[in-house]
Amino acid sequence: MRQSIRVRLTLLFLLTIVFPIVIIVAELPTYYLKLIKEQQSSLMAGTLAAITSNIETYLDDLDRMTITPYLNDDVMRALKSKSTYGWQLLTPFEQYEAGQTLSTTLPKALKNTRKEILGTILLPMDGSVYVTSQSASTDAVKHYSFATQDWYIQALKADGRVAFISIHDQDYLDGARAQVFSVARLIKDPDSQRPLGVIMADADTVAIDQIMKSIRLSKGAVAAILDDNGKLIYSSSPLVSSVKSQLAQNLLTVQSVDERYSVVSQTIIQSNWRIFVLFPESVVKAQLDRIYMVAIWLAVGGIVVAIILYTTVSHWMVTPFKRMVQTMRRVQRGDLHASYPVKGSDEIAQLGSHLNTMIATLGELIDREFRAVLGQRNAEYRALQSQIQPHFLYNTLNGFIGLNRSGQSTLLEHSILSLSGLLRYTLEKNDRVQLGEELDFIKKYCELQQMRFTDKMEVDIGSQPEVLNIVIPKLLLQPIVENAVIHGIEPSGERCRLSIKVYQTQDEGAKEFLIIQISDDGVGFELESGRSGVGMSNVRERLQLAYENAALKLDAAPGMGTRVTIQIPLKDVERA
Repeated sequence: MRQSIRVRLTLLFLLTIVFPIVIIVAELPTYYLKLIKEQQSSLMAGTLAAITSNIETYLDDLDRMTITPYLNDDVMRALKSKSTYGWQLLTPFEQYEAGQTLSTTLPKALKNTRKEILGTILLPMDGSVYVTSQSASTDAVKHYSFATQDWYIQALKADGRVAFISIHDQDYLDGARAQVFSVARLIKDPDSQRPLGVIMADADTVAIDQIMKSIRLSKGAVAAILDDNGKLIYSSSPLVSSVKSQLAQNLLTVQSVDERYSVVSQTIIQSNWRIFVLFPESVVKAQLDRIYMVAIWLAVGGIVVAIILYTTVSHWMVTPFKRMVQTMRRVQRGDLHASYPVKGSDEIAQLGSHLNTMIATLGELIDREFRAVLGQRNAEYRALQSQIQPHFLYNTLNGFIGLNRSGQSTLLEHSILSLSGLLRYTLEKNDRVQLGEELDFIKKYCELQQMRFTDKMEVDIGSQPEVLNIVIPKLLLQPIVENAVIHGIEPSGERCRLSIKVYQTQDEGAKEFLIIQISDDGVGFELESGRSGVGMSNVRERLQLAYENAALKLDAAPGMGTRVTIQIPLKDVERA
């Protein structure tokens, strides 16, 4: 399929400007989204590192508090005495001295300046309890079953290593119901490795809150800490249970009721706790929306500018060619005075100048050659008319003689009037007529022929109304009808039918054609004999002169009649 310059320019414009802009607009937000997420991940990773470092430092302080008994020989001797059968062998004074060591000396060694470290509790193996608290009046709950508590059991299982205890109530102290997290350790005899007692340091959750608040989180971000069992220790904002369970599964993204979060996490090595920072994707979406808006406005602006440039360049390039085509069409219609207005001196102007030169040269050639061919064509057409008319007149006048001798004066008068109309039609100067006029002429001609053959000849003429205004060469069909009458119907000894059908149709390629079919059921003839008559030859020549792509097909067989089919492309015809 041929493509115009404007189509090619449009394709070039789409490929070089519009498509790249669309691709950039589509890919730019994706690139920035990836960049934003990378920046957020980096920022959150730095935030996590700072939080983890602070919490690890704090846990180290608690851890050091649990090893304080190892640093004081008096405390260790007292613990050994209370945790062995040797306690019963001590004098009352020695027992008092050991008790004072654990209740007075140890608290002094454990004294800490951090207000958020609420205190410690020491549980020797003899069942006694020693509490060190910021409040001097705080005592342990009487008959409290320490040995059944989870934190106590965890300390025993750690076997001398530190055990980090998640959030729990201080229900083992009178009047204290604070939520604390703790560090516990089993104190063992360095020599025999025999258990001497359990020590636990309690810290207020306010400490974690202060550590977390010292780190500046991004807008909408949430920080949370979960212990090694997935229990929530701290969160900077309330978290629904579904989000907690998703965090416990270490998912990279979590979904709440109305928000989706990207998650970055880090593990505190000492306690195996995990710190999470949740960043809301709505914040990213808001930033992405702004990027989209900027990209869209840039794209719209770029496309508008590109369209203006495209329209200007297209008009500058295509308009001169369109004017050349219009000039050529005027020449094609016979206007040899048409010329292209040359402006400037560029290549297009040079092409227009050459076009004007070609038109002038073409006019000269037409004067010398084409007009001579037209003259020859007109001479041939007049010669055809002169060949057709003697045959027609001779046969018709013979028919009149027969009517006169038989005394059919009325029919003779009607026939003479018909002949007068036919002669007027044939002698008119116009060389081309409407198909409807030609069919009227054929009808009158057939009426005159029926005058000769009476009931031997039957005529059927049918046509579609939409084809009657098509212009064809004058007397194109009369020789074919005359051949059908003279060579097909007249020699036959039976009643014959002459049929003329005119219609338009389409082939498989959707090309439209005008079909003129003239057939008779007369005697017919052998196609191989080459007998088609002077009239048929003239019709074929005139048809080729009038229509370059027209075709004439002849079908005949002895005893089967003759059919002549004329096919003319509708694109080549004119309409009146």
